[in-house]
This record gives sequence, C-alpha cells and structure tokens, in this order.
Amino acid sequence: MREPLPPRPRPKTPLLGLGLGFGGVVIFGATLPVTRLALQGFDPAFLTVARALLASLAAACVLVALRRPYPKADTGSLLIIGATLVFGFPGLVTVAMQTVPASHGGIVLGVLPLLTAVFAALIGGERPGPAFWAWGLLGAGLVLGFTLRGGGFSAQIGHLWLGLAAVVSALGYVVSGKLSRRMPGWEVICWALVLTAPLTGLGVVWTAATGIHGPDASAVLALTYLAFGSMFAGFFFWNAGLALGGIARVGQVQLLQTFVTLGLSALLLGEEITPVMLIFAGAVAWVVWMGRKARIG
Repeated sequence: MREPLPPRPRPKTPLLGLGLGFGGVVIFGATLPVTRLALQGFDPAFLTVARALLASLAAACVLVALRRPYPKADTGSLLIIGATLVFGFPGLVTVAMQTVPASHGGIVLGVLPLLTAVFAALIGGERPGPAFWAWGLLGAGLVLGFTLRGGGFSAQIGHLWLGLAAVVSALGYVVSGKLSRRMPGWEVICWALVLTAPLTGLGVVWTAATGIHGPDASAVLALTYLAFGSMFAGFFFWNAGLALGGIARVGQVQLLQTFVTLGLSALLLGEEITPVMLIFAGAVAWVVWMGRKARIG
C-alpha cells in the first residue's frame, strides 16, 4: 500500500496575485471619499464601530453557511488583525477625513506599500532584494515629495492620523497575508470580524445616541459601502493576492490606489484634480511596473 503524498505548498503566482491585489485596491480606493460622505450623517466613533458590526454580521453568516471550524491556534493573529484593520485603520482614517481632503489622504497613504514591505521583512518571512527596496523607496519618495511640495499641500493634524493609519494597516496586512497562506483570505477577515463583534456591538450601543445626525440617503449608502465593501469584500481579493503573489510585491500595487481615490474624490466630492496630481500618479504607476519583477526571497 502506497504512502500518501505530502501536501504541496501553495505555489507563488505573481501575476494572479497582482490581479487580485488590484481588485482589492479598487474597492479600497473608494474608502476615503466615501468616508467623507458618511461623515455628513454619522460622527467618527459611531461610523467606525457601525461599519465593523455590519461587516461582522455578514462574516458570521458566511462562516455558518460554509460550516468553517474556528482556528483556535490562530487566535492571537486574528486579534491583531481585528485591532489593526477593524478598529485601528478605520478609526484613524475617519478622524483624519474631518480635517483633510480625501484626495490628499489617498496620496499620503501611498507610503503604505513600503511600510508593508518593511513588516513583510520583519515578521512575514520575506527577504526583498536591493532592487525591490530601491523601487519601493523611489515610490515612497514620490509620494512624500508630492504631499510636502505639490498640489497646494499644507500640513495638518489629519496627515498625522493618516500616517499612523498607514503603519497600523501595514502591520495588519502582513499578519493577514501570513495567515492567508494557510487558509482562504476571505476566512481570515471573517474570523477577525467575528472575534471583534462583541466590542463593535457595545460600541454601537454606546455611540448611537450621539453619533447619528439625521443621515440622508447618500450617508446611509456610504456607510453600507464602508461595511460591505471596504471592510469585507475588499479583503477577499486583497488577502488572496498577498498569499499568491507575495506580501511585499503585491503590497506595491496599493500605490495605484491613488488613481482610484483621486478619481472618486473628483466624482463624488467635486475635489480638484490638478496636473501635478496626474503627473505624480503616472510616475507612481511606472515605479510599480518597473519593480514588479524585483527579486524577493
């Protein structure tokens, strides 16, 4: 009787990973302008916990329907994901959007791919080569150069919150990407949402009395998108992309989120898109394209 073959490790498929990652970026790119719309009817604290609670309900339905067993050994990692991606990033971004334009927010968050690569090297087991770091630093330099000198930028407290959001989010992405090598990416975010549901539920009860300010239809639709798009569906694509294409490499695709954020900021909020912004976005796209084949161990 033959011994069963050991399971094969999941192969790296960079192009598929990049494609799935870009799908997540498109969904995430609407987060900042849609958050500004939602703030017209909800305060930041209520918006942060309400979007998470709605996403948690959807996650619980999916897990129950598919009868997924709870991964006890991964509780610590799932709690980190909950703290960073369910509470930390949404909360910091929501506060920031009260004082800075959504278009500036999308550009400032362009440093996120480099931070993701740093965490991928520190805790994700990846070893990007010199060429990768060179392209990553160039992309981050373009981002910081624009935010500090171009497009009428002036430093505000909101940019500090966005910087902290980028650090928190990068950590959450790397932990999610590591778990997504062993379980489906959608399951990772679902369990993180379910684990944090008791806290988000208490938060909704605590903030509901003062956090709802006669929202109109656009604010309600914005909250719905933040819950089921940004907080839920986007991670299905993003986590799968990180697992298949490598955390550091696919993380660089998020530099292209600037395109989506700037376009939707103009469409939804009437914010101005200047020639400087377009030149910057084109330069960032070139960096992502040139760095896509850089060696990562």
